[in-house]
Amino acid sequence: MAIRTATTPHWEYREIALPRGTSREAARQLMTGAADTGHWELQQSRVFPDGRRKVRLRRRVYRVVRTA
Repeated sequence: MAIRTATTPHWEYREIALPRGTSREAARQLMTGAADTGHWELQQSRVFPDGRRKVRLRRRVYRVVRTA
């Protein structure tokens, strides 16, 4: 499993590559855990003909501006 993270001004993205043979249930549990603990939401999910899966998660980036 490979994980890559990128950031834009408004969103943070995480790409997860799951090897072939990973069950749908295992992929679902991984994404549910990420959503619950890190506030990630599913943006894209791809299943390739050879069985590999790529999942892209995203979450909004909040910038805090000091007012005082």
